[in-house]
Amino acid sequence: MFTLKLKLERIKKTYNSGEVVTALKSISLGFRENELVSILGPSGCGKTTLLNIIGGLDRYDSGDLVINGLSTKEFKNGDWDAYRNRSIGFVFQSYNLIGHQTVLQNVEIAMTLSGVSTSERKQRAKQALIEVGLADHLNKKPNQLSGGQMQRVAIARALVNDPDIILADEPTGALDSHTSIQVMDILKEVAKTRLVIMVTHNGELAEEYSDRIIRFLDGEVQSDSNPIVEAEAEKAFVQAAKEQKFKKTSMSLITATALSFKNLLTKRGRTLITAFAGSIGIIGVALVLALSNGLSTYMSSMQSDTLSSFPITISTGEQTIDLTERGPGGLEGNQDAAGYTEYPKDNVMYSYDREKNSTKHSNIITEDYLNYIGKLETELPNAVNNISYMHGVNLNLLAKGQDTAVKFETTSTSMGMMMGGNSTYLQELPENKNFILAQYDLMGEGSRLPTEKNEVVLVMDQYNRIDKAFFEKLGITEDTENYKLTDFIGKTILKIIPNDDYYTRNGDLFTAAAPTDYEKLYDSDTGTKLTITGILRAKEDVTSSYLSPGIAYTTALTQEVVGDAQKSKIATAQKKSDKDVMLGIPLDNKAKDNALIMLGADSTPTGINIYPKDYESKDKIKDYLDKFNDGKSDDDKLIYSDMAEMISSITGTLLDTVTYVLTGFAAISLLVSTIMIGIITYVSVIERTKEIGILRSVGARKKDISRVFNAETMIIGFTAGMIGVGLSYLLQIPINTIISNLAGISGVANLNPLHAAVLVAGSMILTLIAGFIPSRMAAKKDPVVALRSE
Repeated sequence: MFTLKLKLERIKKTYNSGEVVTALKSISLGFRENELVSILGPSGCGKTTLLNIIGGLDRYDSGDLVINGLSTKEFKNGDWDAYRNRSIGFVFQSYNLIGHQTVLQNVEIAMTLSGVSTSERKQRAKQALIEVGLADHLNKKPNQLSGGQMQRVAIARALVNDPDIILADEPTGALDSHTSIQVMDILKEVAKTRLVIMVTHNGELAEEYSDRIIRFLDGEVQSDSNPIVEAEAEKAFVQAAKEQKFKKTSMSLITATALSFKNLLTKRGRTLITAFAGSIGIIGVALVLALSNGLSTYMSSMQSDTLSSFPITISTGEQTIDLTERGPGGLEGNQDAAGYTEYPKDNVMYSYDREKNSTKHSNIITEDYLNYIGKLETELPNAVNNISYMHGVNLNLLAKGQDTAVKFETTSTSMGMMMGGNSTYLQELPENKNFILAQYDLMGEGSRLPTEKNEVVLVMDQYNRIDKAFFEKLGITEDTENYKLTDFIGKTILKIIPNDDYYTRNGDLFTAAAPTDYEKLYDSDTGTKLTITGILRAKEDVTSSYLSPGIAYTTALTQEVVGDAQKSKIATAQKKSDKDVMLGIPLDNKAKDNALIMLGADSTPTGINIYPKDYESKDKIKDYLDKFNDGKSDDDKLIYSDMAEMISSITGTLLDTVTYVLTGFAAISLLVSTIMIGIITYVSVIERTKEIGILRSVGARKKDISRVFNAETMIIGFTAGMIGVGLSYLLQIPINTIISNLAGISGVANLNPLHAAVLVAGSMILTLIAGFIPSRMAAKKDPVVALRSE
């Protein structure tokens, strides 16, 4: 009893290519599970169409194809793909081998879709090739074989996945008679255990080797040498195996990538040129990122330096505020100011009362505010470089640079510049020693920072200069253009005189020491002599200086001077009197307050300077200061000024603008590269059309075909990305050299490795997008048409 393998029930197929052509006219045929069936007939009679429908490469219009009792009427694309992979083995007249794969890999290809392990795949492929006599040709390429050898490879490929049905389309059509006999002997042997259906024009071979011959003409069966009787067919189907479901096929990404990689290797030159062209856009973007990153790093390093000269300042001086321009830390303003818009485009000019829309405001620094500022470094760690406090107390400083003691004048037109401010040649050192040494070098042998209240340092500019007037204040009047640094290091030529020694009381009035008294005061045992412990000079890479040339003293000295002045007799007398204790003239409240500050009776700072570490920290500090004003009336608010605001805005805008412009140019080249890769992928699809048909014939799904070409574009994208990033790193060397020579800035181009990795990934994504349309086109190709292409 035979078992029916498949049955065609009234199969009809038509083609419409301008005119309707009926290829198969209601064909009904059954095929046994092991027989060699030859289908003969003239060209165009429907033989190959029948074979393609049986093999699942083409679809019938009506009727049914029944496989092992399973109807295919409801088959979906995935079912047909699985059917071709599990049950069908194709042998083509033109062999249809993939040229860039070895013989062994060509045979393995069907098993890669079946989920067979790599080791088993290779073992089965080798065994199949041994069985067809090609044991010595496993690693050869198809173009190294003869026609007969290539056909045997095709037979091995058809058999290796152990299919139920072998479909051979003119297997001997391109072979000589001797080789044709060898191929037919193999097919005859295969037919002992499988159904072999062969389309051929060679009647002699068909008569000699076939178990059954079916003759076709004009899409109809003309004769069948061993037909299946209907009654027997129905009985056979009853006894046939149960309906089977075909396991779905799937090509892994690794397999698709390997297939594409080997194809690209066959066109190394074009692949590298394509990748290089694609890398041009990557290079552009990489260099923009490198420059942006380098400039950002450079500007970040400048920020601390720049902000050291532009602190956030809170001062007690009277300020006039325009309520229509609410600056940083400003007041809320009033409703009269509402409604104004910056840079209006309307044809309008406003008249407004500046006096009405302005107000005068004086900050009142209270103990609560000082405590609030004192918590700043705790609340915002790593945000502040230094906080300095300005005091209005007069500093009684004598100098003896040569033989005669002189008064080192410290007063200035501004109250806040007497002690702790930026008075000429006299300033307070930051308490943060690391901040100082980050900006300044200690110059001269034995030079060190002061650690005690009686120690100071000298500060020079970048040329080792200090103004001549400074030396005159020290009492050095000789006409000398240069000095040795060691002439000052370790020397004691300055002395602080306490108020009680500097001011003499005569009745209700006090008199300051006269120049004739300076020598005696300098040599007295009271007071604090100041020793110069070192000399500071700004580092070469620092763009602006915190300290100006002159003398810098410690916070401890400030505290001692303020504390001594507060307890002095003149300060106590001024507190009790409404007259100036030195001039004897009446004082109003404001004048008295100023007198108390100058004499040290009022130790409240006249100003506070906060030096942020960077622009981001500056914004956090401003937010912190603004919170103190929440809920307070305008009179009780403390307004700060931010000198670095304009610089921050300009530099940030400039960097962003340059980055955007350069990125725009780079993006254009990247777009062009992406389009070009899409075109190259389209060309590859056209070149590999036959390969697409081969893959579909062994069961590859449409998505597997897409995956192959997506993998190809990703390989090109990865190569382009690596070339682009590699060349960008190389180009950084001459770019940095040129910029260093022209601008004196080193390391401006500095591509972040993370950015480099993102660019490589981005390149792969872009090429994947570029190849999306071509890969979809490849997936939609008709496998029958694809197999016919050359």
